[in-house]
Amino acid sequence: MPIESGSCASARQAKQKRKSHSLSIRRTNSSEQERAGLQRDMLEGQDSKLPPAVRNTLLELFGQIEREFENLYIENLELRREVDTLNERLAGEGQTIDGAELSKGQLKTKASHSTSQLSQKLKTTYKASTSKIVSSFKTTTSRAICQLVKEYVGHRDGIWDVSVAKTQPVVLGTASADHTALLWSIETGKCLVKYVGHVGSVNSIKFHPTEQVALTASGDQTAHIWRYIVQLPTPQPTADCNQVSGEDEVECSDKDEPDGDGDGSSDCPTVRAPLTSLKSHQGVVIAADWLVGGKQAVTASWDRTANLYDVETSELVHSLTGHDQELTHCCTHPTQRLVVTSSRDTTFRLWDFRDPSIHSVNVFQGHTDTVTSAVFTVGDNVVSGSDDRTVKVWDLKNMRSPIATIRTDSAVNRINVCVGQRIIALPHDNRQVRLFDMSGVRLARLPRSNRQGHRRMVCCSAWCEDHPICNLFTCGFDRQAIGWNINIPALLQEK
Repeated sequence: MPIESGSCASARQAKQKRKSHSLSIRRTNSSEQERAGLQRDMLEGQDSKLPPAVRNTLLELFGQIEREFENLYIENLELRREVDTLNERLAGEGQTIDGAELSKGQLKTKASHSTSQLSQKLKTTYKASTSKIVSSFKTTTSRAICQLVKEYVGHRDGIWDVSVAKTQPVVLGTASADHTALLWSIETGKCLVKYVGHVGSVNSIKFHPTEQVALTASGDQTAHIWRYIVQLPTPQPTADCNQVSGEDEVECSDKDEPDGDGDGSSDCPTVRAPLTSLKSHQGVVIAADWLVGGKQAVTASWDRTANLYDVETSELVHSLTGHDQELTHCCTHPTQRLVVTSSRDTTFRLWDFRDPSIHSVNVFQGHTDTVTSAVFTVGDNVVSGSDDRTVKVWDLKNMRSPIATIRTDSAVNRINVCVGQRIIALPHDNRQVRLFDMSGVRLARLPRSNRQGHRRMVCCSAWCEDHPICNLFTCGFDRQAIGWNINIPALLQEK
């Protein structure tokens, strides 16, 4: 009589296990069908104003939801059992799951190390799957942590970009599709300066690192450098904007949007002409930024190129080519001569100008749709956001794969990183603004309702870490910018 090998026996056991699992699924499905039938019979005997077809559809939908949670619950139980089994095996060998030292007299063999790694992987998978269930029921972060402080209303069309001045006095800048850029008092919400030099949509605004000078990019195929002089008004006490009830996410009609005809931006001083106009692109200039020191500026365009200019002479220094489709954003490193450009070709590129004789470029490929923005953080990290609903954190020293990936439920627009606390603000197409840390852990979601938050797509976010009142600003296509106070210590403590 032939002796059954160990591999055949294990295969037969696995097959029997699959059979028993499929039988249990059939029994579950049959019991679910019987239960749905009983529920339908019970409802038929009750008085209801709903048509029978609608009631049956609701029952089917609730049944599907119940089955999904039941499957997740079963999967979590199986993972827990596997983790417990491996823990028992490791305990018998004198090894702990967190990689602590083995008991005396035992060797750290390769086999036990791989078993520990497998156990840790199962444990991580179990935690991730259960955290998804818990996060779906998690309530929105309390208003004590994320408070709406001020709304900046005055544009007549959607706002594409928001930025905060780096010099005193600290003011807020917004770039709008209404062909203007406005500067605001952060404390009072009053418009201080209006720039009307462009004849197309103003797509980007950035402040000079040391002077009261702004850089704007426009759909008129130019970027303008213009000087402003502001005098901050005395802050006036205002009512608390946060005393609103509920978190109901109610869609608003166009008539609920701020009306630009009654704003006070027409009363503020107007700048009509730039100091310098940068003209070398053959398409829309979608973004612009200052290089460290402020003596050079970079622009990104729909003509698939980025240009590096000398600010004093307005001359084109370098034309950065290589992207296959329109560019969507550009960003410069705060302390080094590095530039990152993002594009609709699903990539972003790192341009290195630290060595005057060598201008190297590195291509990052990790997204499956348009890369809407890529920004630098402290150290050697870059964070990229995309229309593929993901945000990825990259190490410049290793471009092969991201060190963290954040998956969301909506396309991600221009992101911004709080450098000191390493918090990423994610503005979305679905009006949401979410906060994550650099490891991909969700920290908060900003309030959003019919009375608070944005009514349309949120286009951009900008941190101002040192401001005592507002430390995060967002703007959207509802024609307004919003200043938020984020209690960062409380936020990190909840984490």
